[in-house]
Amino acid sequence: MTLSRRDLLIGTATVAVGGASAPLLGSLPAFAQATEPQYKPEQGASLRVLRWAPFVKGDEDQWIANTQKFTQATGVDVRIDKESWEDIRPKAAVAANVGSGPDIMLVWFDDPHQYPEKLLPVTDLANYLGNKYGGWYDGLQGYAKRGDQFVALPLAAIGNGIIYRESMLKAAGFQEMPKDTAGFLELAKALKAKAKPMGFALGKAVGDGNNFAHWIVWSHGGKMVDENGKVVINSPETIKALQYARELYQQFIPGTEAWLDINNNRAFLAGDVGLTANGVSLYYSAKTDPKLAEMAADMRSANMPIGPIGRPMELHQTTSSVIFQHTKFPQAAKAYLKFMYEQPQMSEWIRASSAYCCQPLKAYADNPVWTSDPLHAPYAKASETLVPNGYAGPLGYASAATMADYVMVDMVAEAASGQRSPEEAAKRAETRANRYYRL
Repeated sequence: MTLSRRDLLIGTATVAVGGASAPLLGSLPAFAQATEPQYKPEQGASLRVLRWAPFVKGDEDQWIANTQKFTQATGVDVRIDKESWEDIRPKAAVAANVGSGPDIMLVWFDDPHQYPEKLLPVTDLANYLGNKYGGWYDGLQGYAKRGDQFVALPLAAIGNGIIYRESMLKAAGFQEMPKDTAGFLELAKALKAKAKPMGFALGKAVGDGNNFAHWIVWSHGGKMVDENGKVVINSPETIKALQYARELYQQFIPGTEAWLDINNNRAFLAGDVGLTANGVSLYYSAKTDPKLAEMAADMRSANMPIGPIGRPMELHQTTSSVIFQHTKFPQAAKAYLKFMYEQPQMSEWIRASSAYCCQPLKAYADNPVWTSDPLHAPYAKASETLVPNGYAGPLGYASAATMADYVMVDMVAEAASGQRSPEEAAKRAETRANRYYRL
């Protein structure tokens, strides 16, 4: 869509915003200030922004509203396009390698590490925002930083948690959600016996597939690489994780090996499953549909169960903003991101996202959205607790390429569905990962 242009003076894109944002202006604590960068958009500048399709309407609506304010303040036209989650990664790679396409994209995980030389450095802007707003969360910052330079701006962690129907849990003989993987397997068996089984994405789902696969391996002590980046996925710990995945899968609704990010939403809202893992968007899909009011009132959330390793090990969907080197309007692009991350806009976007997007900067952690509904609680600390997908090694080209190739997801899916034995699946994952980590 193209947002209307207003013939106003071209400025720095830093404006005071009234309305609903105003009460939040005084709520942020004071932090040491870095020198504020000044970006003067180029004469006649226009921008194209490509973002992922929303699962919460308020996220997109507020993003567009904030963009309109930027256009009103600067006169810079901004066109916003959107793609499905699965299409963002290949679209970004093409734009980077061809040198044309969107000026700005919202990308996934460590994608910026696949083509850092194709991205416009934003270190000055990142340092300014970090100093002004309490610092970036470490996990998110790692996705955006290459050495000592920012090649992207962390935008959000889209929290992943268990969503379930309380009535179905109780019908299965449980009064509360089990907190460990052993109890979780017993719940899976009980839910299947009541014809309301679990269902987790085992297809090439950017969010739900990766979140589930990494959690199940990490929770048992497995990992793709060690601290030095050596591939260690073919380990006794991984084999145990895959054996557990096989047991759990046998309690699932059929067909989950083909599920993408939308499929578990549809199965849950149709009443076919009583439990899945998802962002808070699933709750709001039910809450905003009058036909599903009874279901929404019955929904509850929880963090992922703790495995034998004895501590939480959760991958949350992470997204960052990047500016491509091929942009004709680098000053306008930086001005746009600066505007979108400043408090009046960012606070309203987090609020409107209804706990779907967890803040990238620590000063925004007290946004009232996190305490506005008990179901938000498991998602409130996503930016703080996330484990990067490259764990336990460094993020870089290899970690990004291994995730883009769905090595972890395929391994878990193959073992869980019985396509390969746990040993065969782990060996195949090792071979595939070594193609990237040996480069």
